[in-house]
Amino acid sequence: MLDQDALRWEALLSRDPAPDCGAFLYAVTTQGVYCRPGCPSRPPLRRNVRFYADAPSAEAEGFRACKRCDPKGERAAIHAAAIRAACDLIEASEATPSLATLADRAGYARHHFLRLFKEITGVTPHSYAASVRARRLQASLAAGDRVAEAVAGAGYGSESRVYEAPGRVLGMTPGAARRGGEGETIRIATATSALGPLMVGATESGVCFIGFAEDFDALEGDVRQRFPKARIEPAPEALAETVRQVVAFLEEPKAALALPLDLRGTAFQRRVWEALQAIPFGETRTYGQMAVAIGAPRAVRAVARACAQNHVSLAVPCHRVVGADGDLTGYRWGVPRKRVLLAKERAGAKG
Repeated sequence: MLDQDALRWEALLSRDPAPDCGAFLYAVTTQGVYCRPGCPSRPPLRRNVRFYADAPSAEAEGFRACKRCDPKGERAAIHAAAIRAACDLIEASEATPSLATLADRAGYARHHFLRLFKEITGVTPHSYAASVRARRLQASLAAGDRVAEAVAGAGYGSESRVYEAPGRVLGMTPGAARRGGEGETIRIATATSALGPLMVGATESGVCFIGFAEDFDALEGDVRQRFPKARIEPAPEALAETVRQVVAFLEEPKAALALPLDLRGTAFQRRVWEALQAIPFGETRTYGQMAVAIGAPRAVRAVARACAQNHVSLAVPCHRVVGADGDLTGYRWGVPRKRVLLAKERAGAKG
């Protein structure tokens, strides 16, 4: 088994910003600087490297922070504050501010601002503004405003722009959103699984809910909260095969749970959910690694939120994401069950 320094050296060479061996910094004796493991500079010779747990330890021995990878996070904090201010401006504006306006306010060149914005938030300013408009539209429709008024108030030029791609904007038509899902039918079916009561919900498009480990009333309450005015219809026969697959997976996971899904979320959430589905069976990833996987290495918190907002557990395996130190962190259905799921998947992968 490799010792701690050997693991750190491997992480340094692979430029892994969130290594499994835990957080660390490394110093290069010939340059007098210390860096993060993901530093883009040329890898040093092993004999010139020293490893440290934190910045004070490296600085105590005379090393200074690298200007390229910013190991103390000072430059990153300045960038994050600038992007936060840009997001606030988008939120407060009736019309979407131009890229030039946002970049000038932040004090950056347009191309540099665009790169920073996408790196920190995971989306472009245009996509972020689109999500703000969609949120305003959703709130107005939920409050009972007429569709035309809600569309205009949210900043859309016309109703046609919303109706052209309702799934991308709201996950449903504006009329259905205004009615709280009224007009839709959500079929549900229940079973007893290895991890407690199980409920599956599905629309005509696919599975929209998988929940377990709570009593059936609570699980149905989750479905109704998401679709408050939809028709909830028991359909044990229609969903029998789907339920059988989920129960079998909870009993003895052997492969990915492949089901037709009705995923409704923002563009960023969908990117995260697709990345979750790409995690190999029997393996885990950290939130930092997931952020890197979707091309937004600084959007770790946003990735964590998207994982928490996943409504189809198991099919979109958010249980395969852990903290940087290996801690199981939170899980909608309980950390003990997350531990059981991961143990079963590791055993299944070895078998």
